[in-house]
Order: sequence, then structure tokens, then C-alpha cells
Amino acid sequence: MNSTHAPTTFLLYCRPGFERDCAEEAQRHAPRSEIVEATENSGFVRLRTAGKPDYNALIFARQVIRELGHVETLPERDRLTPILAALPVAPEKFSALWLETPDTNEGKELSSFTRRFAPLLEEALKSAGRLAESASLPRLHLFFPNRQRVIVGSTEPSKSAAWQMGILRQKMPPEAPSRSTLKLSEAFEVLLGADQTRLLRTGMTAVDLGAAPGGWSWQLIRRGIKVIAIDNGPLKGAVLGHPLVEHLRVDGFRYRPRRPVDWLVCDMIERPQRVATLMADWIGSGTAQHAIFNLKLPMKKRVETVYTALADLRKQLDEAGVRYRLVARQLYHDREEITVYLGRAGGGRKK
Repeated sequence: MNSTHAPTTFLLYCRPGFERDCAEEAQRHAPRSEIVEATENSGFVRLRTAGKPDYNALIFARQVIRELGHVETLPERDRLTPILAALPVAPEKFSALWLETPDTNEGKELSSFTRRFAPLLEEALKSAGRLAESASLPRLHLFFPNRQRVIVGSTEPSKSAAWQMGILRQKMPPEAPSRSTLKLSEAFEVLLGADQTRLLRTGMTAVDLGAAPGGWSWQLIRRGIKVIAIDNGPLKGAVLGHPLVEHLRVDGFRYRPRRPVDWLVCDMIERPQRVATLMADWIGSGTAQHAIFNLKLPMKKRVETVYTALADLRKQLDEAGVRYRLVARQLYHDREEITVYLGRAGGGRKK
């Protein structure tokens, strides 16, 4: 949590049903903060703090927006006038205008309104000289929890999610054997970002623990990566019998490849502490250079469970003298789970 001066309210988007977890985690990073709003299944949390929540340090927040103003009772006919009046004088200009709604059924019903309304507001902002194409300028967010209410805020592009509502939209590839393929595709984009080209190259090798029916393996082989798929269950579709895939029906917790691999991916249903320990062992020993894995969440104490598992993982690697990079996030395609990237960094060993 970065330090600022006067208390400011921040708007955090999250998966509906995880408002309490999002708020709890945010307050871990800002002990003297106050939760302004955290209605169950609303898909957002509002936090008042003298600090500045770090989007990149949070797992459960899809986006972190600094609030600039709000209108609580929008009229039915002329919404434009009160919204323009609610815009602050500073910052003077913005790089983009994003109209957003919660990731809920009510939010989906508002999407047709925001699509119609966005061009009107954009035209008004351009006429006032408040929109300019510049990556250094903040984005302007208008968040509509419902038709009568709007929260105005801003984000810095380099310190926030790059997608509206904090959601990377993807289409299901018809060749993939399961929808779980979207989860790994999203993980590559969100957790690796610009490093994808360097870290995912043709000719690399990977192990997929809990591979069946093959959704994650498919994402690897489409990039020309050879996969050892570990699962007692059957592979399906384009992955079954693919020349880049070797399927072994063995225990995912005991299996180790004869030679080190570039990648380990894991979507096994198991306690998060056990999976985290396994991942630390693979990366710490150099059996794999990079890993993306899921940690399944319990019904209660989800934040505590995740932070404990990741702390134990870090301790295991620190004691082994391994340098690493770790990024964790609850992705759009995650349900009762989070996704983690763990990779060896800078030669792997601490000096």
C-alpha cells in the first residue's frame, strides 16, 4: 500500500460473492482503512484510506480505481448534465473513457444503456478538450452500480488492469477439449503480459499435472510446446493422440520428469497448502523453470488460507536460496480458486 496524504475512497471490482475477501485483503495492505461499501454479490467494494491500494499486490481485486466524485440520484432523462458536473477539474485530461457496470445480472442489463450513452459522453468530453490520446494520461471510469447511480474515478494505465471491468474477454476455441483452456489463456495474458513471447516458445517442454481432458495442454501445444500430460483420466479432442503430447497415467504428486522442463502447469483439485508445497519443490529444485497453477479455495477463511500457502511457498524457496517471481490473481475464469505464476528469476540462485 503506497502512502498518500488525505483519506481517499477507492473502488475495487471483484468477482461477485468475493466482496468480503476483496475487502479483507485490501485492509491487510491498509490496516487503518475503512470499508465504505461491500454488499454481498454486488461485484465491488469501496475502501477509504490514506494510502493507495496497489493493484499489482492484490489477488482478489480485478481493478482499483481512485474515486473522483459520484451522483447518487441520476434523472431518468438527462443523465449527461449531472455526470459532467460531477467531473473534477483535475486531472484536466484523460486518455480514455470507460463506462462500466458490475459483473452481475443487473450489470449485464445496464450494458445496452452504457453502449448508447458512451458516444454522447465521449463527444462532450472531446468538445471540452478533456480527452487526448496519450499513454501517460489517466483513464476516466464511470461505474454504474444501477441506473440511478454513477461513481466517477480514474486509473493510471501502468498501474491498473488493461481491460474494462478488469475482465479480459475471450472466445472459446472450437478445437479445445474443455472450457478450462480459457483459464490458462487468460493466465498467460494477465500474469505474463509482454513476457509471453519470451517465456512461451516453440520447442519448449512442459508437464501438465491434472491434465484431463486436455484444456491446458491444448494451450501449450498450440504454441509448439511439447507436453507430458499427467492424469489417470482420458484426454479428449485435439489433444488425444497429438504428436506433441505424451499421456502418463501416474500420480501427479509423485511424478518427476527424467529431465528438467521449461514449464509446469497444474490444475489439480487438492488443498492449497499441498499444491503450493509441490510447486515450490519443482521450481526450487530446478525441475521446472516456470509454473502456473491453481489454488482451490475453502468455503471460509479464503484470504488467510491463500496468504498462508503463499507465505510457506516463499519460505521454502527463500531457504533454498532461489530467486523467483510470483504473481497471484483471481482471474475472470476462476471460480472458487486463484491462479498463480511462479518462475525462477535472474539465474535462479541467490548469491
